[in-house]
Amino acid sequence: MVGEGKGPEKKPANVKKITWGELTWVDIVQPTEEAIKYLAENYKFHPLDLDDCLSRRQLSKIEEYPQYLFIIFHLPVYDKETRISTKQQWSVFVGDTYLVTLRPGALRTINEIFQECELNEEIRKDYFSQGSGYLLYQLLDGATDYYFTVLDKILSLMDDIEDSVFDEEVEVAKEVSILRRDVITQRRVMIPTRTTIIELENKLKRFAKVDLAVYFGDLVDHLNKITETLDECREIIEVYKDADSILGNSRTNRVIRTLAIIITIGAPFLIVSSLYGMHVILPGGAEKGSFQPFLILLLVILILVGVMLYFLRRKHLI
Repeated sequence: MVGEGKGPEKKPANVKKITWGELTWVDIVQPTEEAIKYLAENYKFHPLDLDDCLSRRQLSKIEEYPQYLFIIFHLPVYDKETRISTKQQWSVFVGDTYLVTLRPGALRTINEIFQECELNEEIRKDYFSQGSGYLLYQLLDGATDYYFTVLDKILSLMDDIEDSVFDEEVEVAKEVSILRRDVITQRRVMIPTRTTIIELENKLKRFAKVDLAVYFGDLVDHLNKITETLDECREIIEVYKDADSILGNSRTNRVIRTLAIIITIGAPFLIVSSLYGMHVILPGGAEKGSFQPFLILLLVILILVGVMLYFLRRKHLI
């Protein structure tokens, strides 16, 4: 039988607890073997679920048991230095009298809610009095609201790039690639998260004292808005990528045209100077001492340059 056991007073340093009424919230930051052993001794969770809490390569899922639910969520966490989001996994056990969360330290939203419940009696009563299912909803709602700040950052970066991507003098290929990678990561996290939360609503009802339909309806609306915005961002970034590629090709073509003009003008001079540097007696050479043949050759060169430039112009190469 799966259920809650009696917990010893001594617990690992990264395990914190809040109790109000019959409900206890156990929050574990950076789960360790010691913390998992603590859960195994005090809660009759399935060993495979406990193993999944230590693994960082799990997919989002919901495992349902007679006495509890085990859920794995993922949230994207934005890194300001690399400007790339990483997928952070956190796990939840939901029972009649307990909520156990296992999370990385990067998920500050859950930490803030935990601190609010510790310090504020009214908030603790509001969140805990409606059951563990309602408490989990509050965590999901807080995490979703926090994600909008990440989404605003992405939209701000897109606005900044938009002004540069159509400027032929600015190279933005790297910036577009970084933003494109970030949006792809966000979509890979948020789409499965939305699916998991939609599935969770019905299974969570037995652990809540209030009807969660309205709350989860609002939560799913927010997630739909997030995924739709990410889809729009992906489409816009593809436009940016294509525009930057086209403008880059245009810059390359201008450089090639410039080089073609330089070569066209310089080639005849290079050929004549090479001939006169071969120590061969030629008209206008230093041994004859007359500039008239040299001037004739110079005129021929200029005529050749003019003809070549005219040909390039007619072919719209310059």
